[in-house]
Amino acid sequence: MTLKWKTLKSEYLTKYPYFTSRKDTCEMPDGKIVPSYYVVELPVSVCAVCLTDENEVLIVKQYRHPIEEVCIELPGGFVDKGETPEIAIRRELQEETAYEFSEIIPVGKIAANPGVLNNFTYFFIAKGGKPHGKQHFDEHEFLKVEKISLQELKQLFLDNKIIQSLHANCIFYALRHLGEL
Repeated sequence: MTLKWKTLKSEYLTKYPYFTSRKDTCEMPDGKIVPSYYVVELPVSVCAVCLTDENEVLIVKQYRHPIEEVCIELPGGFVDKGETPEIAIRRELQEETAYEFSEIIPVGKIAANPGVLNNFTYFFIAKGGKPHGKQHFDEHEFLKVEKISLQELKQLFLDNKIIQSLHANCIFYALRHLGEL
């Protein structure tokens, strides 16, 4: 028995960078027709718990307009066309933190909301970070990089101070990988 739906028709409603939406007409395995299933298309994204050579964690503070708050987050971003998640995280870490890392370890992958969103986010631990070059922000990006201890990161996570859900998931997988949970 198959559970997969068959897409009969797709109609794009919006096509913008980071916000493309479509309406699909689908057929369920039992033959029932779903006339309007809405999907938001987003590029694959990446984020990482970054450890410097001194074993400090790099976090970023960034204003997030949709919720009108400055958030404590992990460095990361979207995977560009033609990139693998591993290449994208190295690029994003360089752009956002001006650090390069000797080791990048994959620790997980999650679909944030597979009922509406079509993308995955890949999680990494970056180790051996050393300052390298300058930050290069995207057009509407401005953030501040800070160093904290691994214990402080764990406490921020446990105290629900990391409200970006994908970043909280990355922290969970990283702490588990590092034997901290």
